[in-house]
Amino acid sequence: MSDTDSIKKGFEAYDSGVEKSIARFPERKKSFVTGSKSPVKRLYTPLDDAGRDYARDVGFPGEYPYTRGVQNTMYRGRFWTMRQYAGFSTAEESNKRYKFLLEQGTTGLSVAFDLPTQIGYDSDHALSQGEVGKVGVAIDSLADMEILFDGIPLDKVSTSMTINAPASVLLAMYIAVAEKQGVSPDKLEGTIQNDILKEYVARGTYIFPPAPSMRLITDIFAYCSKSVPNWNTISISGYHIREAGSTAAQEVAFTIADGIAYVDAAIKAGLDVDQFAPRLSFFFNAHNDLFEEVAKFRAARRVWAKVMKERFGAKSPKSLSLRFHTQTAGSTLTAQQPDNNIVRVAIQTLAAVLGGTQSLHTNSKDEALALPTEASVRIALRTQQIVAYESGAAETIDPLAGSYYVESMTDRIQKEAEAYIATIDGLGGAVKAIEKGYVQQEIQDAAYAYQMDVESGERVVVGVNKFQIEEGSPKGLLRVDPIVGERQAAKLKELRAKRDNRAVEGTLAALKAGAKGDANLMPLILDAVKAYATLGEICDVLRAEFGEYQQKVIL
Repeated sequence: MSDTDSIKKGFEAYDSGVEKSIARFPERKKSFVTGSKSPVKRLYTPLDDAGRDYARDVGFPGEYPYTRGVQNTMYRGRFWTMRQYAGFSTAEESNKRYKFLLEQGTTGLSVAFDLPTQIGYDSDHALSQGEVGKVGVAIDSLADMEILFDGIPLDKVSTSMTINAPASVLLAMYIAVAEKQGVSPDKLEGTIQNDILKEYVARGTYIFPPAPSMRLITDIFAYCSKSVPNWNTISISGYHIREAGSTAAQEVAFTIADGIAYVDAAIKAGLDVDQFAPRLSFFFNAHNDLFEEVAKFRAARRVWAKVMKERFGAKSPKSLSLRFHTQTAGSTLTAQQPDNNIVRVAIQTLAAVLGGTQSLHTNSKDEALALPTEASVRIALRTQQIVAYESGAAETIDPLAGSYYVESMTDRIQKEAEAYIATIDGLGGAVKAIEKGYVQQEIQDAAYAYQMDVESGERVVVGVNKFQIEEGSPKGLLRVDPIVGERQAAKLKELRAKRDNRAVEGTLAALKAGAKGDANLMPLILDAVKAYATLGEICDVLRAEFGEYQQKVIL
């Protein structure tokens, strides 16, 4: 009798015994599902590995198809970069927070910008009123960026900036600050999110229509490949897709479909795939279902490697390897019993590490209520440090490989993701699929199903629909002083009075001419930034030439 036959026979005997047990002691539920509502079998065995080829489908770390990780020693060489997403109020206040985080052991900075900055308005614009400094730091000009990184050597720290529509402007400011510190662009390391497609479907901080937005992105690719070679020019983001309510497989599929669109656009712009693809990076969510999340990360690496090799003919191993940052799931944080969020974040941290992330931000317990305090930020950072130094999870590579359950789920997520990608290809690619509302509708349907499960009690959220307690009003929350907007407006008035306005006008005129043609806009934006043109002034020039995107309403 073969091993397979023996296992089948043993499983049949086991299953028969289970049925008898269930007759006496029923299982907790009629059906068991993952966080994304995919069925979970009672038991996984070698029978679930049938047809899997180890070399083809799993392989070794640092080797195609990268299922087990993108480096061959992973965390045995060094830990993931421990970032804490931070920024609020003014550049002065955020600078203090960054220095605090560095003192506490964070190994990379991650900048949160306020809403006006994210959509290209100066703090004194009418639309900025009431929003300045609220969800991130207000950056209006190079002067603010100089303050933001005062005393922080940019050749010694890696910086991630969550900025999309005006990413070219903020990157130019960062380059200019570094030059003022005596740091050349080729010494800079970090990432700009720069992922506009997910803004159209999941987040909403867009400015320009898709075509000019894609032009700005490919201009950044081309410029950085020569001038800022160690910079990650895009962080293709599934995080916000998941926050909007997608399933794990949708997160992988829609993110990689966006990545395909960016690669297509860059190739059409005349760039060689192996020239820019090694600097593409990704950004994923770490949700609550530990095993599904680990499988998701493993599947994402495998799908991307296959796409880059078979669809685009990439040759460089760095073009094939999906490197990603992870953030724990903000959508899972609850205002009720916020201390419970510490446990949720710990589970999500473990999922990211077991899944092989390159960089990680852990949310703070109070973020469902307000911006995090220093004390809660410290707990979030300590969560990463405890997992790194005390849990043993980083001592061996891809420790859940070979689990019948995790390998089966990795295969399932890959198949589901590839089916979605095929559908998107059939619609004409990610941009067309977004314009037709397909991606938005799929996310909305998944989000609705999730919420219905919570409201019916089928999905338990501890402290929300089960195990509730009486709670008083939260205390000790961080509040941004409303006067921040007035202070930023005063700073802008002073800046415009002191700068060389003729030089500013000249750089903006050159940018306008460049936008009308096909020149790479990054050098022109950099010139404007160095002349202390404001973010709003630069974006207004581009608005006038490119127009503004009008969101498609999906009902």
